[in-house]
Amino acid sequence: MPLPSPADLADDIARIGFRCMGCGDCCRRVNPDSNLVMAGAPEIRRILRETGGRWDDVALPYPEYIDGPGRSRITFGWCLRQSGDTCAFLANGRCRIYDARPWICRTYPFMLGDDGLSVFECPGIGGAIGKAEAYDLAVDLLARKKAEDAEYGQVARRYGRAAVPPGMSVVIDSEGVKPIHG
Repeated sequence: MPLPSPADLADDIARIGFRCMGCGDCCRRVNPDSNLVMAGAPEIRRILRETGGRWDDVALPYPEYIDGPGRSRITFGWCLRQSGDTCAFLANGRCRIYDARPWICRTYPFMLGDDGLSVFECPGIGGAIGKAEAYDLAVDLLARKKAEDAEYGQVARRYGRAAVPPGMSVVIDSEGVKPIHG
């Protein structure tokens, strides 16, 4: 399915409607894994530049694994750290990394997949959204799709060439094979 134009996507967003209510439900666990924020290596690097933190302060391996050779375990991405039932970067109801937040946070509750526009549960769905705001969101959704497709392609290439040590748990991301310690 070809990607829609920003104008067509903006029309769809405007028809659905969305107004962020500032409730923070997207940053809190309201049901299992509801606030599991996936982020690619480039997104984690952007957060590190913003915060001056360390990788382990920002990200955890995505919790789903496949069995690899020699009893190894492989996962293919990262998610933002959580603190209890909230994103570790939520403080006083606000995002501490707002300018560096991952694509998924920038475009929530929308996602552009191979089957078109998906909308996730959110109290702001159906709210009034201006034409310019809908257009900006459409542009971000298209940029997210492009970035995610590039990330998935790089991960697939890395996986195809990966030498995973027996018995080790690793993350294979766009930067390579990273051992998981602990």
